[in-house]
Amino acid sequence: MIYNTAPLRVIGLILLALFAGSGCGQRRQTSEGGGANGTASPLGERRVIRIGYQKAGAIDVLRLRGDLERRLAPLGVAVEYINFAAGPQTLEALAVGSVDFSSMGDAPLIFAQAANVPLVYVANLPPGDGASRAILVAPGSEIRTVADLRGKRVGIQKGTGTHNFLVQALDKANVPYSAIQPQYLAPADGRVAFEGGTIDAWAIWDPYLAAAEQDMKARVIVNGSGIVSAGGFYVSTRPFAVNHPDWIRITLAEIEKASIWSREHPHEAAVLLAPTMGVSVDKLEAIQKRTRQGKRFIGYRPVDAELMRTQQQVADNFHRIGLLPKKVDVSVGLLTPEQYAALLPTETQVAETAKK
Repeated sequence: MIYNTAPLRVIGLILLALFAGSGCGQRRQTSEGGGANGTASPLGERRVIRIGYQKAGAIDVLRLRGDLERRLAPLGVAVEYINFAAGPQTLEALAVGSVDFSSMGDAPLIFAQAANVPLVYVANLPPGDGASRAILVAPGSEIRTVADLRGKRVGIQKGTGTHNFLVQALDKANVPYSAIQPQYLAPADGRVAFEGGTIDAWAIWDPYLAAAEQDMKARVIVNGSGIVSAGGFYVSTRPFAVNHPDWIRITLAEIEKASIWSREHPHEAAVLLAPTMGVSVDKLEAIQKRTRQGKRFIGYRPVDAELMRTQQQVADNFHRIGLLPKKVDVSVGLLTPEQYAALLPTETQVAETAKK
């Protein structure tokens, strides 16, 4: 059984740096703004915000629309987008300083905190109804319920929000985590293993979930409805958040604008995303519709005490089953109220952004 209880290791960061240097696994898109080349201040400082994104998310829509580049260009700030398969890969890039801002599920930040990586919670990514993550089995599988996963090989990207979902789904079915054989696989490797039959089930999220349903007729045995989760988070390094709150404030306002547009134009958003996704427009439109948020919070919401209590509960669950070797205090990743006030857009600023 593959069962590694160690936290994120420094060697993982070194390997990530080597991996990034090879040009594999990440896709960079840079947009320059200001000055002769858009990146240098009079002191020679490179003025750029490097943003990690996952496919089909709000940041991906923002990237494709190009709104953030237009907003930051008058400030002489360039935007560089870097694609990652999942939150753990993103947080490693944040840890080594090759990304400044990104979004991820609830769990990656907890694992980063367990490894003493100095990341901060910038804002919350409101949770959907849970339908965007699920445990899949092959169409002809004899597995019908979560209880049937005892002794089975279950593919999962370790330390993701979907990992949190898997842990809770097993709990609800009275299946100890130690009763399954977790196979820790990045999404691309998980797809290969699932398609090849070397895993019996796969816990995965959109758009990989939608692609597996479309291409392999994979069957959902349970989705993420009803799990304990604060949703995802927008994150940054502490120095970047403290030193460039204005850049983050503009970015969050543009994320809100892109998210509202996606909610109100699901077909157009699907058409925009489809060329790089390998998923049909109708399937992507279904993803857009099932991940739309409520009216009060759409693209982001402020981090508050209730959210952090929920995040602490998720951290405690990972420690309880032995995936974290020590308890994690999630509050160490918070900024001060004054710092949050500097980087969060006001409702007026969001409304003004929506008009541009």
